[in-house]
Amino acid sequence: MAAGHGIDFTVFKGSSSGKIVTSTTHKDGLKPDEVLLKITHAGLCGTDLHYKTTDMVLSHEGVGVVQQVGSDVTTFKKGDRAGWGYLHNSCGHCDECLSGNEIFCSKRAMYANADLDQGGFASHAIWKAGFLFHIPDEISSSEAAPLMCAGATVFNAMHLHGMISTDRVGIIGVGGLGHLAIQFAAKMGCQVVVFSHTEDKREEAMNLGASEFYATKDVQTLDIGAPLKHLFVTTSQQPEWKCYLKTLTPHAKIYPLTVSSDTLTLPYMQLVVNGITLQGSICPSRGTHVKMLRFAAFHGIRPIVQEFPMTEAGIEEAIDKLEKGKVRYRAVLVAKNDVSGK
Repeated sequence: MAAGHGIDFTVFKGSSSGKIVTSTTHKDGLKPDEVLLKITHAGLCGTDLHYKTTDMVLSHEGVGVVQQVGSDVTTFKKGDRAGWGYLHNSCGHCDECLSGNEIFCSKRAMYANADLDQGGFASHAIWKAGFLFHIPDEISSSEAAPLMCAGATVFNAMHLHGMISTDRVGIIGVGGLGHLAIQFAAKMGCQVVVFSHTEDKREEAMNLGASEFYATKDVQTLDIGAPLKHLFVTTSQQPEWKCYLKTLTPHAKIYPLTVSSDTLTLPYMQLVVNGITLQGSICPSRGTHVKMLRFAAFHGIRPIVQEFPMTEAGIEEAIDKLEKGKVRYRAVLVAKNDVSGK
């Protein structure tokens, strides 16, 4: 990685053919507010699949060990473990930033829209200290990586929009986001009602904290007893909305949490006459992200991970398995020389 005239490090990028290619990123050096990380673990997210044919460094679920800090950095020191997610920077002075909602800053720097020469699939990264997160000692680096996006995304929706411990909560899908949503909702004290295509994941869902489980294949009507106050959609495809809307209480909220370019089509009258809210939600702003990590550490919430080597072949294998639905439940790429001790 080296450099008398800056810092060079290895990165793994997408390409027009979809093949992972090894490249190099050069930085002139550390700015006063920046931190240099040696990356040890990085998660593969469904969002990454959308960019594998783009000339950019993949992964926004990075965890590593601090190697150097800029002259103004007081929040990190060499040897600390740190991670980052979707958001890299914001203006700091607009209404959204000043309200603690910097994820919605009009000048936000986010994965796939800025800093395309950096990402989790790399040997190192340089980020602003203010957009890095300390990893709690209770959480391993491999487990922490998926929390940077998947865990943060589900926690954000649950934390910000009025879900309380007496609520009955529905989760569609037991996958990368769904298996974490079950754990967070259960530890928040909610009744957790899980929907999955087949019975295959019933036992696992119940062990993760589900109160009830319903297989939906070929089911025309969902008979679940008491209705749901919140419904979290974590599947890659839209559910049969007519079926699910009948499971909701008046004033219930629906949260589509996966990335899709499809048009969202809902039965209009069912939405209107029952006062249903369709709530958009993405990764959290920093304050909520920190609370998520604290909550996960205290309550023992851990992603179920499948590890792959941080190499071209390892990344391509992980992508192939994710595309085929064979990852249970988050793929994590591990650097050859993991120095995290975790």
